[in-house]
This record gives sequence, structure tokens and C-alpha cells, in this order.
Amino acid sequence: MRKAFKGEGSKILTEHLKYTAGDSNNNSRIAIILFSEQKGFCSYTDEYLSRTDARDIEHFDPTLKGTNEDNYHNWFLVKHQWNSEKSTKWRNFQPVLHPTSSDFENRIMYLDGDYFATSENDIEATNLIKLLKPDDPALSEKRKKYIARKRKEITAFQEDSYSFFSNLLNDDYCHLSYLRAIKEEFGIDLWPILVE
Repeated sequence: MRKAFKGEGSKILTEHLKYTAGDSNNNSRIAIILFSEQKGFCSYTDEYLSRTDARDIEHFDPTLKGTNEDNYHNWFLVKHQWNSEKSTKWRNFQPVLHPTSSDFENRIMYLDGDYFATSENDIEATNLIKLLKPDDPALSEKRKKYIARKRKEITAFQEDSYSFFSNLLNDDYCHLSYLRAIKEEFGIDLWPILVE
């Protein structure tokens, strides 16, 4: 899981878009913009959102949904499964670290395919992990297998890591996932070179 980015130049802000329950045209416009800004990746799983993935506009703080305080900074495009599993747990995990927190990646540590709160005393980070489940066993195993497979492919293609992932971006963008894991495992930050 990576720190999420929200830009003040977002079309959602400049076009004054508001999420409206039941307004599929309006909400589809928001989803398209979020998909572009997130460069096609789920904010919670860090997996690429393919055309066949069920995806939702997720209201990070669900208590804001339908209020004047619900806005762009509360909306993330995520895989439907993660949205549905989070929806009933919000009140159980407060206070919680916001995905856009400037110190997010210092407080949520990646190690060998898993995510942990850097400090056991960091209640907000611990609660975020419990709420969003980036350490879900099935997701964690999938992430570990993905990284292991990429290591084998890099060896088989006899490329350095940067060249391998650059080629993957050009050839097979939709099969790229786990950007934070790639950054931590291979020392390559792909986010700046991804096209919106």
C-alpha cells in the first residue's frame, strides 16, 4: 500500500464535482478522473484496476458520505471487494491514518511482502492496517508470488530491474501491480514515470 496523492489541480475540484448517490453519469465522471489520477491502480490493494475488475468510488470516511464535508479528499477508486469489506468496520478502528498523510510510508512499513505499522504504539497506522487489510493473507500471498515471479523474469530476460520494469510499462501495463512492493524490493519508483 502506497501513500495516496491528491492534487489541488484535480478536475474534480476545478469542475466542482460532487458525488451524488444514484447519479451514475456524474459519479462515472468522478470515477474516470480518479482512475486517471491514480494511474489505474486501486488505492488500497495497489493492484492495477483492469476493465474486468468491479470498482467503487470509496468514501474513506463513510460517515461523511452524503454530507457537505464529503469531498475529493475523501474519495478513492478501489476494488469493490475492499470497499465492501471496509464499509461496516469504520467505527471499530478509530483514530485512523489517512491514506494521503505526508508521513504515510514512514508509518506503514513494507517488509518481505507484508505491511506493518512501523511503531507498535502508532494506533492510527495499526488501525489503518486493520481497516483496509493490506496484510490480508490472500492478498499478501499474491503480492509475494508476483514479486518472486518478477525476480525470475528479470533473471530469465537478463535485464537489470529498471530496464525490465520500463519494458513492462511499455508492453504490458495492465499486468503491473504492487508499486510500493516494487519500489521496496527493486529500488525503483515507477509512479513518476507512469502515464495518467
